[in-house]
Amino acid sequence: MDVKRVKDNIYWLYYQYLLITCSYVLEPWEQSMFHTITVTVFAMVVYTAYVFVPIHVRLALEFFSQIFGGQPESSV
Repeated sequence: MDVKRVKDNIYWLYYQYLLITCSYVLEPWEQSMFHTITVTVFAMVVYTAYVFVPIHVRLALEFFSQIFGGQPESSV
């Protein structure tokens, strides 16, 4: 893939982001605050999903395996 095409594609995606969030009408300092808050919230959601989703999936699998006749794990 050509570097110019990748650069144009990234600019196009950023433009779509500005249009969807309507942040293109904000002043520059408002845009920076908006982007900072958006990135922070997104990072917290990704971190929380990375930490807690595997735990809940494992617990759900254990629960359903016990319901549907799986062998209980030994406590020793």
